[in-house]
Amino acid sequence: MSQTSHDRLLIIDFGSQVTQLIARRLRELKVYCEIHPYQNVTAETLREFAPKAVIFSGGPDSVVREGSPRPPKEVYDLGVPILGICYGQQVMMQDLGGMVEAGESHTAEFGRAYVQPTEERIDLLNGWFLEGSGREQVWMSHGDHVSKLAPGFKVYGTSPGAPFAITADLERRFYAVQFHPEVHHTPNGATLYENFVKDAGFSGDWTMAAYREEMIAAIREQVGDAHVICGLSGGVDSSVTAILLHEAIGEQLTCVFVDHGLLRLNEAEEVVTMFRDHYNINLIHADESDLFLGELEGVSDPEVKRKTIGRLFIDVFQKYAGEIENATFLAQGTLYPDVIESVSFSGGPSVTIKSHHNVGGLPEKMGLKLVEPLRELFKDEVRALGTELGLPASFIGRHPFPGPGLAIRCPGEITRDKLEILRKADAVYIDQIRKHGLYDEIWQAFAAILPMRTVGVMGDGRTYDYALALRAVTSVDGMTADYYPFSHDFLGETSTRIINEVRGVNRVFYDCTSKPPGTIELE
Repeated sequence: MSQTSHDRLLIIDFGSQVTQLIARRLRELKVYCEIHPYQNVTAETLREFAPKAVIFSGGPDSVVREGSPRPPKEVYDLGVPILGICYGQQVMMQDLGGMVEAGESHTAEFGRAYVQPTEERIDLLNGWFLEGSGREQVWMSHGDHVSKLAPGFKVYGTSPGAPFAITADLERRFYAVQFHPEVHHTPNGATLYENFVKDAGFSGDWTMAAYREEMIAAIREQVGDAHVICGLSGGVDSSVTAILLHEAIGEQLTCVFVDHGLLRLNEAEEVVTMFRDHYNINLIHADESDLFLGELEGVSDPEVKRKTIGRLFIDVFQKYAGEIENATFLAQGTLYPDVIESVSFSGGPSVTIKSHHNVGGLPEKMGLKLVEPLRELFKDEVRALGTELGLPASFIGRHPFPGPGLAIRCPGEITRDKLEILRKADAVYIDQIRKHGLYDEIWQAFAAILPMRTVGVMGDGRTYDYALALRAVTSVDGMTADYYPFSHDFLGETSTRIINEVRGVNRVFYDCTSKPPGTIELE
């Protein structure tokens, strides 16, 4: 359900793990873009997509290697601006008559670097080099380097390891940078993207209001007069999906709320009450906890957990779909980050990070066709769409909760006793965060029960109970995250409450890992 009524920017992905951040920067500028892997981009797809501009992403390969990734040569004849980033710069140079050499220690750069401008300034760099130092901090990650510019290109910025850090052919509006302007370690990178899309003539007309109307039309066209089953978890993603679908097809929608025994404390009651009391939506409350927990008994591998849960979800949806006349489609709140982490978007070259229960865990023959209206959105965009649909701010601001639920916050084997301990501890933790007025500052927070027991002393006796990990992160879209800097007083107070109020826990840790290198969830 790609967008067709807006000017579009094509991002050709050469396998960088941060390609999606390029899309984030462009979406923030209200520019519609799509990421397509290089091997899927042909002369024909270029004609069909008709981009108003093109960006080449970074990538892990070397352009000097025979058979390394390349765009179709026709991309250079489109007559539109092109921006090459890192590997993308090297591709442009190699394709257009320049030269790239394999990395040497004195030209490799990894991490923070500083770019100095040349005397001649260009519009791409408006807003750059304004500080007193006359230089800009950027993030480099390259071993190979450009050693000779392609004809028509000039240098507009240099760094110690990249004498061609910023280059451009102004006549053809081809731009190339060796650094990554999309990451937050390049603080002024967003300005460079803004200048690029301005040069390309984008009006910034891609908004959530437009997306809402286009998705409603796309859903109606896809579904026709069929019935849709929507997997409703009560989280923001599935709830926005449900409200959007209800607006599009009304009584043709039935939501199925599956209680898989892996929910937080009182969650089932809260979700069912909210949707039955506030929205006139057909809702089935399916208590399938025995089914899920029975299948998960003895399972400790996180990938097996996710795929088992995904399979069982589909089995349950199929069961209820069989009771509804003309039920043909299954709607899910799948997001762009889910797709990227499970398998590169549109089958690209990026490395799979982990399966998501609603992406990598789907069986090949599920009997229902998918409707995924949020598949191309990031988390903050889903919240903006929820606002557009009239969902209350208190609901839209809820922390994300994964479809596999507490299964992935219980590393190792899952038992009912461990889940009960985890529910109570998580409730205390979230209550602490709310009491201290921190809930809205934090993107996601949760407790996880660790697959270990530790010796403790409570009263005059020895204990041998579970250790608990607390996690809280700040983020915009879930693709990158940093741990929340709680005070020691808060952590001490929270640890004391959990140990005093939750039988079975005698030790509490705080996880201060960012993403990357970790993921937000433990599994």
